[in-house]
Amino acid sequence: MLRRKQSLPDLCAVLADVVERADEEAFPAAHDAVVRRARKAGTAERTAALEVLAPAVAGVRLGNGAPLAVLAGNLVELGAAPGAALGVLAERVAEGLERAARFAERWQALAGEEDLPDPADDEAVPGVLARLAPGEQDLAEAWFTVGDWIPALLVPLQRREVRRDLPHRERLAAAVAAAPEELPATHWLAGLLQVLDDETLVVVHRATGRAYQVTISGVGDNFQLHTLLAATLIGDGARGLVPGDRPAPEWIAAATDGPPQPPNGIHGSFNLVDAHGKWIWNEGRPADIPPFHGHRVVVLDPPPYPRAWNAGRAYPLMRPEVTLDRVLPADEAARWAAAVAPSG
Repeated sequence: MLRRKQSLPDLCAVLADVVERADEEAFPAAHDAVVRRARKAGTAERTAALEVLAPAVAGVRLGNGAPLAVLAGNLVELGAAPGAALGVLAERVAEGLERAARFAERWQALAGEEDLPDPADDEAVPGVLARLAPGEQDLAEAWFTVGDWIPALLVPLQRREVRRDLPHRERLAAAVAAAPEELPATHWLAGLLQVLDDETLVVVHRATGRAYQVTISGVGDNFQLHTLLAATLIGDGARGLVPGDRPAPEWIAAATDGPPQPPNGIHGSFNLVDAHGKWIWNEGRPADIPPFHGHRVVVLDPPPYPRAWNAGRAYPLMRPEVTLDRVLPADEAARWAAAVAPSG
C-alpha cells in the first residue's frame, strides 16, 4: 500500500510486490511513486533501495520482471552503489539470452524454414506457446521478454567503474555472442562489453613518419575514435603534431559530451589502417583493432574519398577519454613506421 512520505526502499518493496503479483492496475501508481522519489533521493537512500530491489530482481520471472531490472539499472546510473544488484542483473540477462538462444534452436527443430517469431510481437505469444511442450514455455518467455531486460545494463555500463566491476562478464559475453540476430538490443550490449578502458594505442602518421602513444577509454566505435584521434593529434607541427584541419568544435562535442548529432554531420580526416595494412572500418570498434608487437596500432593515411557520418557517439551517457601520452622520439617513430604494412 502506498502512503505519503514513504522512503525509496519502502516504495521499491511495494513495487516489487505489485510486480510479483502481476497487479496491472496497481503498477502505474507504484512505479510512478518510485520514479518521483528516486529523483529526489540521495545516494544513500538510492543504494538502500537497490538493496531491496536486488533479491526481487533475482527471484522474479523474466516475463514480468523487466520493470524492476530497468529500475535497478537506473538507480546504479544515478549513483547508487551497485553492490549485489549488478551481479544479479548480469546473471538474469545472461540467463534470458541463453534461454532465448535455446528457443531459437527449438523453433528451428519445430518449424523448419519458418521464420522465428518477432520478439516484439505480443500477439504471436499464444500461437508460439501452443506449439511448445509445457516444459519449454520458459524458453518462449525469454524470447519475448529478454529484450526488455537488456536496458537495465545498457545505462549503468556506460559508467567506467561499472564496466570495470561487472560480475559474470564471461558468461554474459558468451550469451550475447550466441544470441540470435532477431534480438537487436544485444548489439548495443555487445558493444559495451567490448569497450576498452585504459588501453594504449600506438598511432603512426604515415606521411610524416611521426608516431604517438595514446591512451583511450570509453570509446564506443571507430567513428568516435576517428574524430577524437583527429581532435587530439592534428595541431602545431612544431610540437610534433599532425598537419591538417582539426575537427569542428561541434564534431568534437558530439563525440564527447555534447549533442550527439551536429546539424551538418561529421567529416573524416583520415583513413584508419591497422599494422597489417587492413582498413579499420569506422563501423567497427577499437577492440577489433588487432594487437601488434604488444599494442593496438592505428596508421593514419589520407582519406581515399570524402567520408561523413551523422552521430558523434553511439552511447550518449558514456564519456570518452583520448589522451596523448607522448610524441614518440624520431628513432622510435621510425621503427614503428618501418614495421607497419602498406595499406591494403
